[in-house]
Amino acid sequence: MSPVTLILLFLIIANLPWFTERVFLVYPLQSVKSVVIRLIELVVYYFASLLIAIAAEIQFSGDVFPQQWEFFVTTFCLFLVLAVPGVIYRYQWLPMQQKELS
Repeated sequence: MSPVTLILLFLIIANLPWFTERVFLVYPLQSVKSVVIRLIELVVYYFASLLIAIAAEIQFSGDVFPQQWEFFVTTFCLFLVLAVPGVIYRYQWLPMQQKELS
C-alpha cells in the first residue's frame, strides 16, 4: 500500500464522524449526534487507522519500528487536520444551506 493511498484512506476515516448521524456507522440515534460522541468516534477511528498503518508497515518491511509518545501526538494532530473538511461541512456549510432553504 503506497503512502498516498494510506493518507487518502486516513482522510476518509477522519471525516466519517462528521458526515453521518450514526454512531460508528452502525447505531442510529434518536436525536442529533453531539460533538462529544463525534470526538470519541474520532479517537476510536484514529486507533483503527494506527492498526491499518501497522499492518501496512508489517507488509512493507516485515517489522514494526517502536515509537515513542511524540510520534503518537504528532500523528493524532495530523489526523485532526485531516478531519477539518468534515468539521467545516458539519458546522459551517450545512447550517448555511439550511438557512438558504428556509
